Amino acid sequence: MEKFFLLNKCSAIGLNNFIASLNLFAFLTFTHIPIASAFNETITTREDQTEIALSLYQHDLALIQDTRQITLDDSTNTLVWQEISAQTKPETAWINHLTRSEQINIIARHFDLEPLTPQNLLESFVGKSITVTRTNPVTGEEFRESATVLTTNGGVVLQFKDRVETGIPGRLIFPGIPSNLHDKPSMTVLLNNSAAVKQDQHTFQLTYLTHGLSWQADYILKLDSNETQADLLGLATLTNQSGIDYHNAEIQLIAGDINQARTVRAPVAKRSNREMELMSATYADLDTEPLSELHRYTLSSQNNLMDKQSKQITFMSANEIPVEKTFVLTGQNHYYSGHYHHPGQKQSVEVFINFHNSGKGLGAPIPKGVIRAYTQEKQGNLQFIGEDTIQHTANRGMVQLKLGHAFDITAEKKQTDFKKIPSPDQNIRQFESAHQITLSNAKNKAVTVIIREPIPGDWYMLSESQRHRKISSNQVEWTIELPAASDVELTYRVRTIL
Repeated sequence: MEKFFLLNKCSAIGLNNFIASLNLFAFLTFTHIPIASAFNETITTREDQTEIALSLYQHDLALIQDTRQITLDDSTNTLVWQEISAQTKPETAWINHLTRSEQINIIARHFDLEPLTPQNLLESFVGKSITVTRTNPVTGEEFRESATVLTTNGGVVLQFKDRVETGIPGRLIFPGIPSNLHDKPSMTVLLNNSAAVKQDQHTFQLTYLTHGLSWQADYILKLDSNETQADLLGLATLTNQSGIDYHNAEIQLIAGDINQARTVRAPVAKRSNREMELMSATYADLDTEPLSELHRYTLSSQNNLMDKQSKQITFMSANEIPVEKTFVLTGQNHYYSGHYHHPGQKQSVEVFINFHNSGKGLGAPIPKGVIRAYTQEKQGNLQFIGEDTIQHTANRGMVQLKLGHAFDITAEKKQTDFKKIPSPDQNIRQFESAHQITLSNAKNKAVTVIIREPIPGDWYMLSESQRHRKISSNQVEWTIELPAASDVELTYRVRTIL
């Protein structure tokens, strides 16, 4: 059983009382005396919940704020908070007493996060008596015997009245569930209760971080037949693998990258019959606002998010977005510092769809996620044409989606000349190289191809068949108009200093 012991500051009680209570708690815990036998225990479940708020991040992480109204009497000093996430990060949890906090002081708490299983139930009865039931295979008569569990390490050893047996000889009957085991993930809180009222209502709020809850953004981009306009649909997929259900939860989706002190584990893939529920909502139904350096999307109504469930919510929608298709050929910088003898190298031309995050239906921050693009044929059918991952895109930012490589537009590049230029400084190398790039268009319409070349070091262009544009200190760009069913050749000579 996984247990975590945590202490809270307890300034409102005397140091002696604190030490005495803590020593008693530790004694009962580590000597395996059931807590309930010495403490008056109150169990709180989801039925006591007055509010549950989930803040889901895109990194297998969520912040839970669980508020409950709990009836305590004047003798209650142990509170068992059941139905918390089975993947709770115990070191992040804290509990606030929202009413009459001067009457209740929290001394310590520990977590039981593993589910109740036959194995840990049997382990909890080591040294104790259970009942073993056997059935006569011929007569069907049932026999019962008492046995003491000696060990479960490497197998079960049972001490009967007249013998010792290994293994499980029949059906085991336990007198009950020990007080230190719970059928749901739970937190046990040791209280110092000074309430004078025999029974009174108290409001507590438990706040903690947990794994097993997350969300991701997925987008559908539907291009028209001319591929000049598109409709964009944003879907938030909420996933719950935390081990419990959340009912009537206030859900917020947090977009942005947060720093964490240690590497976040990847979500564990589980085989399950997960329900996929599609909630119909418009972009206006989600309130979005900045949250520090993040952005927060708030669902307009309370929602249920069940364990092992994925739920999709429409969080944005925009129609008739102006888009631009671009064809890009990207080179490599090693061509400028070495001699290449091959006659020509075939290169792929990449295809991109670009649009600005502005205009009707857009303008709010777009969370990172996967965009899947579809094009509409003239007959009206949709076809999938590619997908890409985009990063967080602010208002008025550019969204660029790589679809793949062009089928009908090809390129061939070859180095037509190369020589090393003598330099008076042996630490400086100078090269001069000439290049030829041939673009071929098999389409029945003209296209524009952007050629981007990374040129290392200091450089200057000696000659070129078309004018270039300097993008950065080591990158140049040519925009080539390529007529239908034709070839266009670009030649240039450059000197580089490394």
